Amino acid sequence: MDKKITLRLASASDAERILAIYAPYVTDTTVTFEYEVPSVQEFAFRIVNILQKYPYYVALVDGVIAGYCYAAPFRGRAAYDWSVETTIYIKQDFRSYGIGSMLYSALEATLKTQGVLTMISCIAYPNPPSNAFHEKMGFRKVGHFSQSGYKLGQWVDIVWLEKHIGEHDTIPSPVTPFSILGNNK
Repeated sequence: MDKKITLRLASASDAERILAIYAPYVTDTTVTFEYEVPSVQEFAFRIVNILQKYPYYVALVDGVIAGYCYAAPFRGRAAYDWSVETTIYIKQDFRSYGIGSMLYSALEATLKTQGVLTMISCIAYPNPPSNAFHEKMGFRKVGHFSQSGYKLGQWVDIVWLEKHIGEHDTIPSPVTPFSILGNNK
């Protein structure tokens, strides 16, 4: 591929372009368990909300947003602060260009800087491309739940994967919110 790929932080003004990537996954696949495509306003709110604590990156191919990834709280309890749930979506015609690896590498580096120790991903199963991608990125399968969601007329399994990216010390340092990291790395 001779195209120029760059990464940058997402912003609320990217919501419409990012939503254009996400919408087909909502309407045509079981990759996400969301039934309805969110509004642009709702999606912009999600981006801003995530950026308060975690990174949200977009990949541009020749200036066009071709994929995105972000981290979000794993669960709503304080004891989970050092774990995040990761999400990644790539525009269908830009898959296999290395964009996903670039996005996840940037995400992981920033999360390490913040003090996050574990990245967790939940994948609809079967999804061989996503499973292979996450394994390539160093994730390992830690759980498989059968018939956990119902979408598009079928029951769908989920697989949980994890990747430890830091040392689990006896007393961990607090995670630094992304919004106050120097230069928003």
